[in-house]
Amino acid sequence: MLAEIAKITPRPVTHVILSHSDADHVNGLSGFPKGVAIIAQENCMKEMDASKGSTRPAPQDYLPTQTYDKELNLTIDGVRVQLRHWVPAHTSGDTVMILPDEKIAFGGDLVDLTQFALMHAQKGGNSAGWITSMKGILAIDANAFVSGHGGIETKDNLRARLAAVEARRAKIKEMVAAGKSLDEIKATAGPEEKPHPGGPVFPTFTEVVYEEFTKKG
Repeated sequence: MLAEIAKITPRPVTHVILSHSDADHVNGLSGFPKGVAIIAQENCMKEMDASKGSTRPAPQDYLPTQTYDKELNLTIDGVRVQLRHWVPAHTSGDTVMILPDEKIAFGGDLVDLTQFALMHAQKGGNSAGWITSMKGILAIDANAFVSGHGGIETKDNLRARLAAVEARRAKIKEMVAAGKSLDEIKATAGPEEKPHPGGPVFPTFTEVVYEEFTKKG
């Protein structure tokens, strides 16, 4: 990645902004020069620190050097940068980065439209928070929304995904209230719901939402 950046500019990388704490998003930090500024939402920092001893721990010598709670506005080398976090959604520490002058937003895995929505419940992610965060993303004045896995989405695509997620979540809630089993509910998901491509196999949207509506306490 650094080699590709060097084809665009001879200037060094001085700042890294993390969208969330998943290993495929933070474990490459060790490839950056020492002393680079690393910015993340405060819960992302906690998750990276807590990963010590796990099978894919975050590099502990590359923990964030600056954190924030809900929003942070910066100017880096003359470029305006806005960071936003609404509530736990994909994880507890998601960041959306906005370049307001360029009208580009980087949404991380919140904007990764591989299934209804991807939430890591073990990191505090949840469907209600995803809906809240997507509404926040849709309110951004941007023309391009960059996902955590390379795709660029339009606002129309995100709006359609939000509608699909809200409808699917309401259907699961209705079926849980009617006493339907997880297998019965999963059978109604249709071909749109599929495992996240590549890497670990995560619980599907239906599985996560079913657990949210059936957990005790």
